[in-house]
Amino acid sequence: MQNKASSDSSVPLDLPVADRLAAAVARYGEDAVVARSIALMGGANAGEDFLLYVGGRHAQGLLDGAPPLYWPELWGARALLHVWNPSAVTAVIAGLDNQAWRVREMCARVALARELHVATKMVELTTDDVPRVRAAAAHALAAVGTADNVETVAALLRDPEKEVRRAAQQSRDALAARLGTPTGSTD
Repeated sequence: MQNKASSDSSVPLDLPVADRLAAAVARYGEDAVVARSIALMGGANAGEDFLLYVGGRHAQGLLDGAPPLYWPELWGARALLHVWNPSAVTAVIAGLDNQAWRVREMCARVALARELHVATKMVELTTDDVPRVRAAAAHALAAVGTADNVETVAALLRDPEKEVRRAAQQSRDALAARLGTPTGSTD
């Protein structure tokens, strides 16, 4: 069942994110979806219908009065996993410094997916207070890191959080394979 946001809207609230964003692209165009996603990441109002496209049923809760917290920024970043153009690079890099850890984590995931050359920022995020951010940074370093980042990733093999150690091992192996170097026995 697809619910409607309002009588003049046909936002498919219950579809998966990728499908809702495909519908948003069909309605607004790819460049407009990216621009609106960037606007959300910057704290701007990108329109109620667009908020419903990126946030689904959860966004309806915000429109009904729930506090927005960081959700629109997160949804804007998440949309960039599905719809992209290079105009979003600056917003993603800025999002890596967002006070909300979920936004930092999502921007690290976007950096990985889009292979953004932000290795220096990912190295900084490997010391983030939040394990999920550290893990996302390690995964991103596997795709965009250099030989200079191997020790940073290896250091995460000793992280107190299992999730981060697992990400570090996967990332160390992927980075070594990409660079054509042995992984060594640092674990």
